[in-house]
Amino acid sequence: MGADSTLTARVETGFLASAHELLDRIAAQSAEIDAASGLCADAIAAGGLVHLFGTGHSRIPVEEMFPRYGSYPGFNPIVELSMTFHTQVVGSNGQRQAMFIERVEGLADRILANFDLSPPDVMMIFSASGLSAVPIEMALGARERGLKVIAVTSVAQSDVREATHRAGRLLDNADVVLDLATPRGDAMVRIDGLDTPVAPGSSLAAVAIVNEIKVRTAALLVARGAMPPVLTSASVVGREESERLFDSAYAEHARRVSKTLRGAA
Repeated sequence: MGADSTLTARVETGFLASAHELLDRIAAQSAEIDAASGLCADAIAAGGLVHLFGTGHSRIPVEEMFPRYGSYPGFNPIVELSMTFHTQVVGSNGQRQAMFIERVEGLADRILANFDLSPPDVMMIFSASGLSAVPIEMALGARERGLKVIAVTSVAQSDVREATHRAGRLLDNADVVLDLATPRGDAMVRIDGLDTPVAPGSSLAAVAIVNEIKVRTAALLVARGAMPPVLTSASVVGREESERLFDSAYAEHARRVSKTLRGAA
């Protein structure tokens, strides 16, 4: 009991306390979250898609948005394995390569060449630093095609060093900016005797933001009578209904995505 209490006290004064403060800073952006949710609802209600893109650990909120229990069609994950495969670390498919690739200018154009994107679709791009070439150029490419762009990024990290891309930072190329509210360098906790901070907050922040958008967008869609089927566990609705919802949601996703694949029609 004593050991457990000590451990709990250490945690509560470390990452968990920082996480509570981080979520409060995100909650203060209610107007911006409303703006992003409105764009998402407009796209989905019109039969379009909200395309989601992230590199590195910014893949996490992309997968959080769809497909997951409690999620629904209208959100289209776009990730590149070469920039999101982390567990190898070194050697083939290692982190050095992944971090290099996400800085390569021109790659976003090759990614976007697979799609035929146009309004009412929206693009939501995740990048903690907001300075890597590929996310920035995904935003540029989306806007060139007439899509509204939502950037989910850390303003503090974006301001740490001068932008090296000709277009500036990700937040300079978006219609709505949602601040992850994480500090420069991402790690949030300082420990006595250790020169460098530990425990990054951007994944927690991004997952909180996308789930809030998911909820607010769903409320808007329900009000418009345009809500797609929700992926729901059998423990909630029973096996037969769960399977029906999954089949219906996947069919709806396929229908929407098929219209965006270049050469599919």
